[in-house]
Amino acid sequence: MSTVGILGANGRMGRALVSIAKEHHLPITAATVRYGSALAGMDAGELAGCGKLNLPFVETSAKALALADIWIDFTMPEAMLQHLELAVQAKKALVIGVTGLTDTQYAAVQQAALHIPIVWAPNMSVGVNLLLHLVQTAAKVMGQTADIEIIEAHHRFKKDAPSGTAMAIGHHIAKALDRNLSDVAVYGREGITGERDQKTIGFATVRGGDIIGDHTALFADLGERLEITHKASSRSTFAQGAWRAALWLQNKQPGLYSMQQVLGLADLA
Repeated sequence: MSTVGILGANGRMGRALVSIAKEHHLPITAATVRYGSALAGMDAGELAGCGKLNLPFVETSAKALALADIWIDFTMPEAMLQHLELAVQAKKALVIGVTGLTDTQYAAVQQAALHIPIVWAPNMSVGVNLLLHLVQTAAKVMGQTADIEIIEAHHRFKKDAPSGTAMAIGHHIAKALDRNLSDVAVYGREGITGERDQKTIGFATVRGGDIIGDHTALFADLGERLEITHKASSRSTFAQGAWRAALWLQNKQPGLYSMQQVLGLADLA
């Protein structure tokens, strides 16, 4: 079985990934922190709160990437770009859960996927990826007459808005309706906006407290409405999905893969 390493393993998601690895006896062999971090040498399991793993943090470097076959990255866009370069040089597979990417940063992921296998997803949750599948069906059935709104809520510390998951929901709906999301998206409303254009897809963002992640796709027609909602109560759901993606990547050819493919949902579209 291929071995797996966690990039930025001291972060919130990094700690969740380490904890899941111990709980389910998964093949984790490396955990990194940024270069110069005072955490280097500390046991990753102890920081994650799951007990000693004999897995000391190492500083992210080309040498560190040799410690595992597949790497999981939930860091930040700028750090992720550096990790991409190292992974391509070392020919290591990557699972990327970093959101808030610019078009240029996403293009870098696409370019790297010409050389190594990569799973990139704005959300690694099994339930969210099922939701992405369901909203396409709802859009095909109701989208020509219903008003479509996407509502998302996250914790106060989240830096990007709308969330990557909300944008993915929007893209899936727009694709099902043969619309370009950049042409029909409406991000918030204020003042006298006039009547709603039925072809638009609205986004509403909530930030507060410690909300892990709530997403709702609303299809509102005259006389009825359909709401498809996913609520995450623990980061472990994202960690479990990321581990599932990492193990799925074993022996895959270079390419950019989705969680829809990991879960077999792409075949049902």
